[in-house]
Amino acid sequence: MPILKIQFLGTSSAVPTKERGLSCTLIHFENAIVFFDSGEGAQRAALAAGIGLNRDCSIFITHMHGDHVVGLLGLLQTMAMHRRERPLMIFGPKGLVEFITLNQKVLGFGLTYNAYAKTVRQGKVYESKVGYRVFANKSNHSRPSYAYLFEETEKPGRFDTRKALALGVPEGPLWSKLQHGRSVKSDRGKTVHPSQVLGKPRKGRRIGISGDTRPSEELVKFFRGCDAIVFDSTYGDDHAQQAKENMHSTSREAATLAKRAGAKLLILTHFSARYRNVSQLVKQAREVFPNTIAASDQMVYDLSAKE
Repeated sequence: MPILKIQFLGTSSAVPTKERGLSCTLIHFENAIVFFDSGEGAQRAALAAGIGLNRDCSIFITHMHGDHVVGLLGLLQTMAMHRRERPLMIFGPKGLVEFITLNQKVLGFGLTYNAYAKTVRQGKVYESKVGYRVFANKSNHSRPSYAYLFEETEKPGRFDTRKALALGVPEGPLWSKLQHGRSVKSDRGKTVHPSQVLGKPRKGRRIGISGDTRPSEELVKFFRGCDAIVFDSTYGDDHAQQAKENMHSTSREAATLAKRAGAKLLILTHFSARYRNVSQLVKQAREVFPNTIAASDQMVYDLSAKE
């Protein structure tokens, strides 16, 4: 089973605290890393976590608020200081491309690699050669904002060893070729195709990333059936009205959305600095959706281990 982990590099909203940095969520997929948002200090948090910045990497920005995008400049420069050579894809809403190019000009920094920044539209945003794709859907915030869906590409069906042996394909390298979609010659000189020994293709694992948003019917549909949803939980029940006014979500609202979407797991993040202890927010969410946990900086959730 391919490696699939969620790592949290920043889990505070707007204002960092001693325990929590600004928004940055990272997905590890095999040898690739995928950033969702890059709040101030993201590069330091990445280095503290021992994350190599020369790996296959893409970056997705949910919206153009400072606590979600200002750290992108430092991250780009740190990658260059580490002599990165691999190309880098960066995606985000309108204004992102200008933000990068203007700051590069004003700050006068160059890169050791090719960086390609693109404006996001709804639908499929990016498909990686290493086996994942990312979709975007508009979210409901005070600035143009997008939620993202990370989806592992469809996996081959399970390999039937008994069928392979019955068809004259001995255990060894030929099995690997069949599992990777290549036809082989059996000991009997006949061609054996993958479809003869593989079950039905299996859907890839899916992770939803909300960014800053109010809950909505669109996001319920967008996150339908996710293995995990990482959702805005800026407030608790005590500030439900403030959540509406500032276009964020409460932990209970996040849980309601996760339940309606049929998700397997809800991970709360983006906590207001007023909550030094978020256990009450988790309690409120679990009253609606029991399989809820709270993110903390440097926390890693391994979906591979849950398979």
